[in-house]
Amino acid sequence: MVSVDTFLLTTYFAVLLTLAIFGMHRSWMVYLYYRYRHRKPHAHARFKDLPKVTVQLPVFNELYVVERLIDAVCQFDYPKERLEIQVLDDSTDETSEVAKLLVAHHRRLGVDVHYLHREDRTGYKAGALAAGLKVAKGELIAIFDADFVPLPDFLNETIHHFADPGVGMVQARWGHLNRDYSLLTRVQTILLDAHFVLEHGGRNRSRCFFNFNGTAGLWRRQAIEEAGGWQHDTLTEDMDLSYRAQLRGWRFVFLPDVVAPAEIPVSMNAFKTQQHRWSKGSIQTARKLLPKILASPLPLRVKIEAVFHLTANLAYPLMVLLSLLIFPSLLVRFNMGWHEMLLFDLPLFLAATMSVTSFYVVSQREIYKDWLRRLKVLPMLLSLGIGMCLNNAKAVMEALFGRETGFVRTPKYKIESSADEWNKKRYRSRRSLLPYLELGLGLYFTLSVAYAAAHHIYGSLPFLILFQVGFFYTGALSFAEDNQPSTPSIQHSGYSRDCGLEAVSPQS
Repeated sequence: MVSVDTFLLTTYFAVLLTLAIFGMHRSWMVYLYYRYRHRKPHAHARFKDLPKVTVQLPVFNELYVVERLIDAVCQFDYPKERLEIQVLDDSTDETSEVAKLLVAHHRRLGVDVHYLHREDRTGYKAGALAAGLKVAKGELIAIFDADFVPLPDFLNETIHHFADPGVGMVQARWGHLNRDYSLLTRVQTILLDAHFVLEHGGRNRSRCFFNFNGTAGLWRRQAIEEAGGWQHDTLTEDMDLSYRAQLRGWRFVFLPDVVAPAEIPVSMNAFKTQQHRWSKGSIQTARKLLPKILASPLPLRVKIEAVFHLTANLAYPLMVLLSLLIFPSLLVRFNMGWHEMLLFDLPLFLAATMSVTSFYVVSQREIYKDWLRRLKVLPMLLSLGIGMCLNNAKAVMEALFGRETGFVRTPKYKIESSADEWNKKRYRSRRSLLPYLELGLGLYFTLSVAYAAAHHIYGSLPFLILFQVGFFYTGALSFAEDNQPSTPSIQHSGYSRDCGLEAVSPQS
């Protein structure tokens, strides 16, 4: 009969090995990126007559950033007669009035911009995009979320890739307006840079599937329609549509040198909201589409990469399980001696952490000249990834068990410099019990660190401290945000122009 100790250790090493495999997949992404780096994207032809483009701006209660977004898109350097802009507003607050005034203002300046408001938010963002597509005039569809500030030349930098009739979507890289606002935003920039440069770059250049990121991209309308249109049975309608379109044979292009600046979430709870939606949506998409992908005539390497891509967030429940097993495994194996622990644990931990570390190092080196300076936050990045495991594991389990939840958007506050404040503005994420659980795990790992130090198990201390810091950091920030006093009067810039329009102020 298997003893409890044997079962515990077997489970512990099985989890650690699985996480190591997920970690080593990051090294595979780096390999693909360098192996096919000669396949840089080029527009092999150019339009003589520019196509009609519709720019869709899905908006929901974006009081602080809607003006910035609409103004930026209306400044696109593209022939006015070939450009249409749709403000797809599902807002239930003063954002609607601000958006209407902005649309009226730019229409008087000769911009073909339209305001579309839905009283019924069926389908959330996917529903808004589908409703806009029904009346859109463009053969190409550009999409920008409210936190983006695209540059005037965005369309000119992306449009000519569609001269190739097989191209269905072009994705730009996200930039970061508020990278240096805080430690949290600096960590997020590295996470996003690696996702775009290495994951998108590696997959695209090796001719595997990759996904539209929901914003800062341009679609061929025909590709959307042939793939079945926008559907809202997952929380990542962008990933869902991307895979359906590529299954239909459409090719995608990623342009790492075309950057669309955007605002990064500045609060821990906003970041958790975003990560929860992405984690849950990817698993929902996996459940929906992996059977079709695996049954398709695609090359085996494309299928394998799709499996890793769509199921990557399964690592989070495993990370929670690992967190609970580390301390008991220390207790069980104390009599084994430090050299045996080093022999078994260290290679797996290094496979899981060093491959992930190199993944982020390479992404920064590829983009920035001062990449070494940016890597100072790398230990915190690893800790944050651990600290987020409860939040993201919850999302994964909801997807696996089919629990339906609404589309919860990420709050945006127009934070562009260190002098900007967000904590006195509206749009707070809902409170939850997760911060208490995260702080509890932080205390749990404090005991683990103390035990390891007292018994001279020094080889495990760096890894235990990563867990300890990660859970304390995510839990403490969320707890502090949840307990900030509410502000009865909300201030924002409003909308006032020298055009005779009346400024709008939010209600208390």
